[in-house]
Amino acid sequence: MLSPDVWALLTPGNFVAAVIVVAMLIYALTGGADFGGGVWDLLATGPRAGAQRQAIARAIGPIWEANHVWLLVVLVLMFVAFPTSFAAIMTALHLPMLLMLTGITLRGSAFVFRTYGPDRPEWRRWGVVFGAASAVTPIFLGVVLGAVSSGRITLRPDGTVITDFFSEWLSPFPWAIGLMLVALFAFLAATYLTVEEDDPALRNDFRRMAVRGSYAFFATAVLAAITARTGAPHLWDVLAGSLQAWIMQAVVATVAMGAIIALETERFQLARILAGAQVTLVVLGWAASQAGWILVGAIPLAGSAAPDGILIPVILALIAGLAVLIPTFVLLFWLFHRPSRSVKTRAV
Repeated sequence: MLSPDVWALLTPGNFVAAVIVVAMLIYALTGGADFGGGVWDLLATGPRAGAQRQAIARAIGPIWEANHVWLLVVLVLMFVAFPTSFAAIMTALHLPMLLMLTGITLRGSAFVFRTYGPDRPEWRRWGVVFGAASAVTPIFLGVVLGAVSSGRITLRPDGTVITDFFSEWLSPFPWAIGLMLVALFAFLAATYLTVEEDDPALRNDFRRMAVRGSYAFFATAVLAAITARTGAPHLWDVLAGSLQAWIMQAVVATVAMGAIIALETERFQLARILAGAQVTLVVLGWAASQAGWILVGAIPLAGSAAPDGILIPVILALIAGLAVLIPTFVLLFWLFHRPSRSVKTRAV
């Protein structure tokens, strides 16, 4: 038998909130790796730079834009199920959101132009646009998440947001989260690529990239923790204020070290599992650190959802949609990741 406290948590609003977190996690594990692949495309150097870019294109080319459906799930559910929070976030943070969406559009267009355009130097410059947009986009995604956790977004008594459109996100903490996110995605992508690639030399290139990405994530995570003390006091209190939080951080650190050891010993399948686990723990840790807030200090999760008359049809539609979406994604991954896959690519 479930206790009354547990039953109290089983509300339509909490169910939708949980689905939003799961959709964010799937987007990080799939779309995040696509962003990270673009980062390494931008940073590719040396005699195998062209081959590295071809390997990245083969890995992400057939399915990459499909991953953005999970971001759409997050946005639509926030709009329908938590309209007050959605309005406040989109008002105060519309500039970084606009820049993030612009980056998604630019990287998609640039990838297609570079891959299928004429093989001339001026068209190859689209590769720089693709790589730069792949790096900038997750930074702005992290800026948005950091601003949401910072407690700097405030509301008037009537529920309208108080904002100058800049101060909520032009501070060190959101940008530290942005840098941490792009480093995490770069690490994830390179780790995935060690499994995707068959050529020993390229696999070793991606192994080194993954290790560097892991170290970059550690450095930016430390920076985020330092800036959180003044930039996100609520987050700092949650992460440093209990034994459970320190245990969680120790688990994340252990998984991260395990991934590095697996990479250094060339146990790439294990490294991929541990990299996915690390990203999962980071996303779930962020969600848990909200501690019941949607907008920290302004809008709690409890009582902020739309009426059940709206949420129940949304949940039914969500279940029906996922029943189609998930098998479709499984089929898509299976079709394009068989050994016989062949994707048109061009070294740049």
